[in-house]
Amino acid sequence: MRVLIAGSSGFLGTSLVAALRGAEHEVLRLVRRRPAAPDERGWDPPAGRIDPGALDGVDAVVNLCGAGVADKRWNHARKQVLLDSRTIPTEVLASAVAEHGIPVLVNASAIGYYGDTGDAVVDESAPAGSGFLADLCRRWEAATAAAESQRVVRLRTGLVISPSGGLFGAVRPLFKFGLGGRLGDGRQYMPWISLDDTIAAIQFVLEHDVHGPVNLTAPSPVTNAEFTRTVGHALHRPTPWVVPGFVLKVVLGEIAEEGVLAGQRAVPKVLERHGFHFLHPALGAAVAAAVTA
Repeated sequence: MRVLIAGSSGFLGTSLVAALRGAEHEVLRLVRRRPAAPDERGWDPPAGRIDPGALDGVDAVVNLCGAGVADKRWNHARKQVLLDSRTIPTEVLASAVAEHGIPVLVNASAIGYYGDTGDAVVDESAPAGSGFLADLCRRWEAATAAAESQRVVRLRTGLVISPSGGLFGAVRPLFKFGLGGRLGDGRQYMPWISLDDTIAAIQFVLEHDVHGPVNLTAPSPVTNAEFTRTVGHALHRPTPWVVPGFVLKVVLGEIAEEGVLAGQRAVPKVLERHGFHFLHPALGAAVAAAVTA
């Protein structure tokens, strides 16, 4: 396949480019600067412009664009950045996919679509939840509407376990120095997935007749308390600490309420129904692989 990727220089995009090329797909990368390599194509999402010829012969578009949700404290301006960085590129690409008759659009979304689901198990049939993150994901997915005549996949990605970057990359230094601990009461579910399975699943939906929402999560979500114990065990570090919920709210603001103390017990029903095989179905194996990588 000839695959055009937006967001190719990010955490997931870099790994996806390498994996698709390793599988002998041709990869083109959309860049917002002047193209400087044979595989680069230019675009300007706010202006609604994609360079002429960028979509010629393309079989699928993958859109991974979006500013980091937890990179900065939320305020009105930051929330607008989070929304615009997702919906504007998605609208531009969805319209281009429809206009050029490109068969497939694989578009990023997030597991925050479901809001805080407590202990309830949720699959792709569950409705959108409440709160800023749920509304952000709902509007992000709605931005693909122009491409509905084609095959559209919406990737509701969970917390990615990787040697560097993603969830594990962020918390690993804390655990290494014996500062790892439970967040709040620790009962909130963490819908995690290994980086290897994330990339393999994106390749899988490109190559198979999968459409609609897809939970990019491992089949065994765990609570924050379980996650803390597992990471501590893998790194041979104690995890005695507890960070009270009110402290997280003071330090992080609204992000704490929706992104740290809330959780989703989400399962990948669509991937399993289509026969996708997880390399790391259990957290212990995923964390061990990340530690030894």
